[in-house]
Amino acid sequence: MLTPLFVVPLVLPFVLCLATSRVSVWARPTAALWILTATTLVSAVACVVSLAALVLTGLFLVPGFARFSHFVRHLCTPSAHAAAGLAILAACALAVGGLRFAQAAVRHGRTLRAAHRQVARLPVVGDLCVVDSPRPDAYALPGRPHRIVVTAGMLRSLEATEREALFAHERAHNAQRHHYFLTAAEIAAHCHPALRRVRSEIRLAAELAADEAAARAVGDRKLVAVAVARAALASHEAGPSTRPYLTLGAATGPVSRRVATLLKPSTARRVSPVLAFLLALAVLTSASATVAAVLHLRHEVGEAQGLIPR
Repeated sequence: MLTPLFVVPLVLPFVLCLATSRVSVWARPTAALWILTATTLVSAVACVVSLAALVLTGLFLVPGFARFSHFVRHLCTPSAHAAAGLAILAACALAVGGLRFAQAAVRHGRTLRAAHRQVARLPVVGDLCVVDSPRPDAYALPGRPHRIVVTAGMLRSLEATEREALFAHERAHNAQRHHYFLTAAEIAAHCHPALRRVRSEIRLAAELAADEAAARAVGDRKLVAVAVARAALASHEAGPSTRPYLTLGAATGPVSRRVATLLKPSTARRVSPVLAFLLALAVLTSASATVAAVLHLRHEVGEAQGLIPR
């Protein structure tokens, strides 16, 4: 029988995206980054497994595939038409998500290689590479070795102390490996449409974490706030950024919220117990429902193959 448990992991991400918007408020940025990423990845895996199981259920209803699977009796389903319809929808969802992910991966690889080729042709001082461009921009370039890429236009837009705050922010992105979190969020966003909102929250958490690291490095939260605001204003006035896909920069994200956070004194924060419970409940429910549904399908297949008596 086609169990409704397969639907649970496909519905919970809509609930999850409502709760994750509060994580960055109730937890320190680094903790929020880990919580959001782990929650998103578990939900994404559960979604993909559920969709794949629905497709497999539909395939088992095809006579040729059933003979190939050594079925001696029909798979027990409440409605062959309903199972086939869900299988087609699941296959379409997997195909669209896979195609969009492939496009994003190609785009990311192409822009990242182009950025590394550009940096390789320029002089580097430590981890800093200056691009002779009037457009104000700066970003952390992941790879081996990591680089901080800044344009001449951005350097002219900031004062000396603000530049140091900017460099500290970008170094924090590379030191804390924030590009891995962004990659995980990008993959999850192509597994379920509701997880795209969580992707934005993960990017925000990464920026907040880098802001806090920069404030500790320069010892002045207000200076970092001013540097972030001036960098964002200069970049905004110059038009769309040309930085590589899936890279982080001090001028990205909801700058007003980041500046407001920096202007507040750093205080110890911990995740709200209620929020932690809701997130844990959602993740455990999604994972448990997926495992239970897969085991149920395995049992049904065993009965159809005659290996398990009905």
